[in-house]
Amino acid sequence: MTKEPQNILIIKPSALGDIVQALPVLSALHKNFPDARICWLVRKDFAALIENHPYISEIILFDRKFLGKAWKNPEALKSLWSLIKKLRSYKFDMVLDLQGLFRTAVLGWLSGCKIRIGMSEAREFGHIFYSTKVKQEQSCIHLADYYLKIAAAAGVNIGNVEFVFPQNSDATRKAKELLFGEGISGKNYAVIIPSSAHSDKCWPIENFAAIADKISERYGFSIAAVGTAGESALAEQIKSKSKTEVTNLAGKTDIPVLVEVLRGAKLVISNDTGPGHIAAALNIPIVIIFGRSNPARVMPYGRAECVAAVEPMNRGFKADSTDSKHNIKNTTVDEVWKKICTQLKNRDSSLRSE
Repeated sequence: MTKEPQNILIIKPSALGDIVQALPVLSALHKNFPDARICWLVRKDFAALIENHPYISEIILFDRKFLGKAWKNPEALKSLWSLIKKLRSYKFDMVLDLQGLFRTAVLGWLSGCKIRIGMSEAREFGHIFYSTKVKQEQSCIHLADYYLKIAAAAGVNIGNVEFVFPQNSDATRKAKELLFGEGISGKNYAVIIPSSAHSDKCWPIENFAAIADKISERYGFSIAAVGTAGESALAEQIKSKSKTEVTNLAGKTDIPVLVEVLRGAKLVISNDTGPGHIAAALNIPIVIIFGRSNPARVMPYGRAECVAAVEPMNRGFKADSTDSKHNIKNTTVDEVWKKICTQLKNRDSSLRSE
């Protein structure tokens, strides 16, 4: 670019885990252009993750389901037109589409911005709306690296990869009150995340129960299970199958409070799901258990020791595997337990040496 951008738009509406992987782009943009206004277009469901972020000037909400009815619903059409007018009014100097879909690519084009950077493999022919197309290569299999490569194509100097979350004192207070109210005091607890949006990404409940027992017996941690209200039944199943006490926090946290609960944990055990990726980005000791989804794309960044999966680093670029050997049920309790013990041993050694 011939001059530094003053107005930048990040388009990354969803999903929770992918928004986490895009946070290093936000950090890099802020470091390179500290005086620029950076806006982020995001779905309302996930906006709370980045609300009050120190590097974001404004969050622009994107109601995908409602706006998708614009062709038949006059109110939806009116809202879509209002969104387009709003985007155009900002006179963006740069648009980074990190979603790679037709609808997000079109929104970038309709914003009127001349510099629109996105994925060369964008789905639904979205790539035709970009002024610069960036190819994913062996060096950027991980989504965070691919997103950063897209930013680099705009002249951004990447530097250190940083995941920065907003600080929310109110959420911190609520998290402490919740844990204390449930009989979990201090920071001597582990968190289990037993659900996912896809059932075939869920490790068997009896395995989570067995791991809960091992963690409690070996390390003396209290055990809490988190999730949405609709996932509470899974936490109850873990409780019923565990010898140790498991506290069911499913449905009791919004996103900011969940972040703070995870931030205070000694350990997190998770399926491949958004809350697990939040914990990973917070640099908590964690084991994420992968099945069909490709660990190399979304594993805790730079932390291969946090991955429990069959052939985690030898699946190429594809997001998902159809090979039955990659079924999540093939990852054993012993494999996950070894990952836990190695990390906690290394973490304790590191703390003693400081």
